[in-house]
Amino acid sequence: MYINYSDIPGHPNLFLDYLYEFENVEKFYGKNFRDEQGYQKLFDSLQSYERPHREKVTEIIKEQYKNIRASKLTLSNIEELNSINTIAIVTGQQLGIFGGPLYTFYKTITAIKLATYLNDKYDKFNFVPVFWLEADDHDFDEVRKINILDRDNSLRTLMYDDGLDEAVNRGSVGNIKFNDNLRKLLEELSSSLRESEFKMTLMDLLKSFYQPDATFLESFRNLLIRLFDEYGLVVFNPSAPEVKKLLTPVFKKELSDYKEHTVSLVERSAELEEIYHAQVKVKPVNLFYLDENERLSIEPTDEGFRLKGRRKKFSYDDMTAQLEFAPERFSPNVLLRPVCQDYLLPTGFYIAGPAEISYFAQLTPLYNFFGIISPYIYPRASATILENNIQSLLNKYQLKIEEAFSPQEDLIEKIIARNSGNNIDALFEDAQEKISAVLNELGKNLSAIDKTMLDLTEKTGNRINESLKYLRTKANDAERRKHEVTIRQLNKIQNVLYPNENLQERELNFTYFANKYGLDILRWIYNELSINKFEHQILEL
Repeated sequence: MYINYSDIPGHPNLFLDYLYEFENVEKFYGKNFRDEQGYQKLFDSLQSYERPHREKVTEIIKEQYKNIRASKLTLSNIEELNSINTIAIVTGQQLGIFGGPLYTFYKTITAIKLATYLNDKYDKFNFVPVFWLEADDHDFDEVRKINILDRDNSLRTLMYDDGLDEAVNRGSVGNIKFNDNLRKLLEELSSSLRESEFKMTLMDLLKSFYQPDATFLESFRNLLIRLFDEYGLVVFNPSAPEVKKLLTPVFKKELSDYKEHTVSLVERSAELEEIYHAQVKVKPVNLFYLDENERLSIEPTDEGFRLKGRRKKFSYDDMTAQLEFAPERFSPNVLLRPVCQDYLLPTGFYIAGPAEISYFAQLTPLYNFFGIISPYIYPRASATILENNIQSLLNKYQLKIEEAFSPQEDLIEKIIARNSGNNIDALFEDAQEKISAVLNELGKNLSAIDKTMLDLTEKTGNRINESLKYLRTKANDAERRKHEVTIRQLNKIQNVLYPNENLQERELNFTYFANKYGLDILRWIYNELSINKFEHQILEL
């Protein structure tokens, strides 16, 4: 079953037009992912593009896999990256603890399945799925927590607390090491999940990768490899110093030409704001600098540059000298990151979610500035897993799954009204109309006796309305108590299908389903997930 994205709340018009009305947004993107006739032209361009660092990138990835027992398919794919005939199918994501939200895995599966599809169709080229670890991101709060459903079917947020003040700049999250507080989080996860035959295996898996002194990067990377290595996924760490050294020309050009870049990005963003929205706020320089373990924006000054929030200043020559001496201190922001990715890799397709698709509309001018071939932006697969017990509840209340994608209170009121013999709202609206009519008539008659009676009648009416409002609240409370089981079951439906009034894939972690059905649930998802429908898919389990 598939649902059009426009029938699900929360999707921006820019994303919807990208999917269904591409002619409206073509000027922002250039390449239409649905136009398979154009694929060959891009592949030929990537094949002939001068890429002097191709061999070095392959060597770096091999070194990153040195202590990993990778599958033959993955090792073969790493070797293939050294060939001019290879096209990378890339996706990436922040290093969410325990894998982050489900959509991280859906992005990964989309990349793998698209590579498989293209390998079957184009004999001349090799297509390799690559996961770009966004280790330089510094949003600690976003990567340290997950949502699951606990033993009582309540939505629960579990969070790793490193013991530091929330305001502390921790630098790049990839470098953050777990401390002993991680054990507490693992215990909390274990006690929150229901007992099942798969629980011990799941917890042992997580504990083998998520340990004190391991970094967010190491743990996330090892988990991803464990779950997707059999499909040949190449997991790449672009934050490594040797990678940053390769990116020095990109960083240097950003430092020297930032004014030109910024003008173009601001103009593009303003154009988007007139019709849609600009996903990302444009910064003067699209680079960060790591200073005393804090990741800080680089800002221009009259004399050169400074670090945001610091007095430390650099001339242009000082900054470029730092770049040559320690390129690992530099990292791209969200708008420059894709340029770095496609400078290093022969990217034919980037697998993106709705927010990423939106910000790609802003950054496409940068590809021309850097002389880099832009990829097709391919929408990731999107899905909601529908279990049998939840389907039974939908049937019980005669609900279509689309109706579950609505505000919780609206759904509860709708079902109670449908199942109740009394429509409380209608009863009170009718009573209020009748009382108002009686008071109006009474006020007219009494004012003929004494004009001050009209004001007194109005005040009496206000008191009656306040009493009716109180009575209505009490009646609604009584009605809700009467339908306590119904409300509890509707909450259960939404906790699974629309947690926090958001799509399941954006809220729930895979551990909830892996605990119930085993790790093979990921293989089932892989087999069931469609990557060419470009609608939200319902996976019936």
